[in-house]
Amino acid sequence: MAVKQKTVKLSSNRIIALGFLAIILAGALLLMLPFANRGGRGLSFLDSLFTATSATCVTGLVVADTWTQFNLLGQVILLLLIQVGGLGYMTMMLQASLILGRKIGLKQRSLMMESVSAQRLSDALSLLRYILGGTAAIEGIGAVLLAVRFVPELGLARGVWYAVFHSVSAFCNAGFDLMGFREPYSSLTHYVYDPLVNLTACALVLLGGLGFLVWRDVWENRLRFRRYSLHSKLILTATAILTAGGTVLFWLAERDNTLAGMTAGQQALAALFQAVSPRTAGFNTVDLAALTSGGGLLTIILMFVGAGPGSTGGGVKITTVVVCLLTLSSYIRGRREVGAFNRRLDEEQIHRAAAAVTLYMTLAMTGGFLLLAIQPFPLQDALFEVFSAMSTVGLSTGITRDLVPVNRLILTVMMFCGRIGSLSMMMALAERTAPRVKDPVENIAVG
Repeated sequence: MAVKQKTVKLSSNRIIALGFLAIILAGALLLMLPFANRGGRGLSFLDSLFTATSATCVTGLVVADTWTQFNLLGQVILLLLIQVGGLGYMTMMLQASLILGRKIGLKQRSLMMESVSAQRLSDALSLLRYILGGTAAIEGIGAVLLAVRFVPELGLARGVWYAVFHSVSAFCNAGFDLMGFREPYSSLTHYVYDPLVNLTACALVLLGGLGFLVWRDVWENRLRFRRYSLHSKLILTATAILTAGGTVLFWLAERDNTLAGMTAGQQALAALFQAVSPRTAGFNTVDLAALTSGGGLLTIILMFVGAGPGSTGGGVKITTVVVCLLTLSSYIRGRREVGAFNRRLDEEQIHRAAAAVTLYMTLAMTGGFLLLAIQPFPLQDALFEVFSAMSTVGLSTGITRDLVPVNRLILTVMMFCGRIGSLSMMMALAERTAPRVKDPVENIAVG
């Protein structure tokens, strides 16, 4: 009698998580090989795993300076990991299927919809065209603008490579840089007064962080804001407020500290960059280790908020924070319905936003406690590092390379959870149980 084998069906969340994990492991094995490193000094597996996770999860935290450690081949491997991680590996797989002429089934469309936060199954292929075409155009324009600065400084071949690398890294909100030839771990601090580099990087970061759904909405409706979906209206409005507000607040906190000695225009440029980069690019043009407590706290808050859903950025996501704030506003005003722009939000979205914030903060605080329990860092530096990893930002006050192996592994897990999405990650790990009879209701005191 034949034994009937039980087939294991994986959910979309699990497939996406396992796909990213496979890419990270492959990247780690490549990065630890001697021929990808300068002088044949290969990294240990743990350091390679940390670096590959940081690149694939478009974070930017590094235990070794990118230029100092990796040769051209290693830099190319990192750039490929960043590009795949930024766009999502399902996007790249679907593009490969189209090139090979293969039919894309419902399962593949469903995975694509899940990975870019699309609303309908029919959106998958149309979004794919916007994502690939828009990415190529934006990264290309960014590379041309950066080449205007880098080519005269570094020569044609090297200048073009640097322009391409930093354009992709900025658009994918990765934060990896090749400026270690000037000074290790210096990021873009040597360009703090350069409007071309600063504004180009800011534009790439913001465009990458808006999300692919917003791109399509803007492209189809142009500047007719009233025709935008509620999703796009919330993302664009919140992004404008966070960018402008973050610039002003950073200037207030740092005008007599890291911005001291600059002209008014230079201060405005530096404050703008530091307001944009934490959501969630990972570049910096001022010394983050020298920030005031207010400047550090503001940066942590911006890292926590992050970018839009279905974007190249991380964080708890703009819409999640907006939904929570709208819920709070409605509750204070005694209204049962939550909404904005004459549209009402579904209760499921409100519950999901609350769950995402709660889980995110739980993981971040747990990670922060473990980091401090193992190594006695200053509290602000530890929280800065943890939120940077969890939000896939990549900014650091400089303690990343001082972490012991256990703490590096903790941050590796946090970067992975942050890129997949903490809520999606937990849903991927949790076993689904059959629905049961509802329990009776009983009230408790809250607040």
